[in-house]
Amino acid sequence: MAEQDVEHLTPETVGRYLETVDAVAEHLDVDRIDTVEEVGDGNLNLVFIVTDHDGRGVVVKQALPYVRLVGPDWPMTVDRVRHEAEAMRAHAALSPEHVPELYHFDEPEHVIVMEDLSDHQVWRGAMNQGEQHEGAAEDMGRYVARVAFGTSVFGMHHQEQKLAVARSVNPELCEITEDLVFTEPYVDAGRNSVIPANEVDARELAGDADMVEEMGVLKWRFMTAAQALIHGDLHTGSVMVRSANGEQPRSTKAFDSEFSFYGPIGFDLGALWGNYLIAAARAFALGDDDRAAWTLGLLDETWLSFEEEFRLLWPERLDPRVFTDPMLERFLAELEVDTAGFAAAKMARRIVGLAKNADIETLPEDLREGAARGVLRSARQIARERHTDPSGSHLAELAGQILVETRTN
Repeated sequence: MAEQDVEHLTPETVGRYLETVDAVAEHLDVDRIDTVEEVGDGNLNLVFIVTDHDGRGVVVKQALPYVRLVGPDWPMTVDRVRHEAEAMRAHAALSPEHVPELYHFDEPEHVIVMEDLSDHQVWRGAMNQGEQHEGAAEDMGRYVARVAFGTSVFGMHHQEQKLAVARSVNPELCEITEDLVFTEPYVDAGRNSVIPANEVDARELAGDADMVEEMGVLKWRFMTAAQALIHGDLHTGSVMVRSANGEQPRSTKAFDSEFSFYGPIGFDLGALWGNYLIAAARAFALGDDDRAAWTLGLLDETWLSFEEEFRLLWPERLDPRVFTDPMLERFLAELEVDTAGFAAAKMARRIVGLAKNADIETLPEDLREGAARGVLRSARQIARERHTDPSGSHLAELAGQILVETRTN
């Protein structure tokens, strides 16, 4: 189907579209739809929550042929919705409790229909409101471990894995990451911005030759290390959380996996680490040191749960002849170094680049200055320290000291 023949959904037309989707029937009464709410506050897509008279709902997501944040002047492949659907299926097969259920994928119309998570919150927003969702960081560590093992050559036959690598090639969205995360914070790309008080900090970042060298190494790793079918954009804004409530257990689910491809496992872990540190910067800026300390502890919680789960899966590896226990120790050690580096990259990008974090952007400007400065200085130090001690506990302590020193409250 030609792109000009694709109907872009609206609140008025999404109900009619769902009437044509048989797979929705057990999740939604399409004849008695009560509400259609457009909730697409992301950068790329149209997103609707559709509910019926019984309060049941589904989420409908349609990829636009451009970056919604910018508009038609930045064209974008609609094939990203296929990558998201395939990642959801693959990840659900390995860690079903940690991804939304996929009900329907319509490739010609670039639409997916999935589980409604309206009883969850976006984790970033919850943390920005001061909430502490115990267990979410460990859940994400387990999720990344299961996906990392199960989609790698440790858990897949090598021929099957190579075919999966080929299917996952996602050049346009990878290019966004390659530019926004690893390149543009260090060059004048025309899309960077900071408040005037942080212009010196941005110049210091771009002028830090060691940092630029580290980003080059990490960019090369991102572009060449096809280790597993990673999420590709696993920040706290791509995680939904729900606290235990009556008969409902607590829940943590990763969504928005359209950036998925076969890449370095540490990129997903590093995205989480970097966003935890940015959340800690917000808490310190607001004078909530106890919450900041709790947030800093999330680095270790995610890593330790990842490592524990990966070790539990290790006996199931398909080729133990050379994938030995000593090899596992080396693999995990190198992965932790990667994780720290990618965390630094994510931190710097969210301060000076396009599409910033609400954690810092919603602070009053006088507080934002110190928080942003602390994040950038922490990122630069982490990029160096990762080669001597990449542990989450060490880097959390290091960043915590810097964030306290730089805050302007």
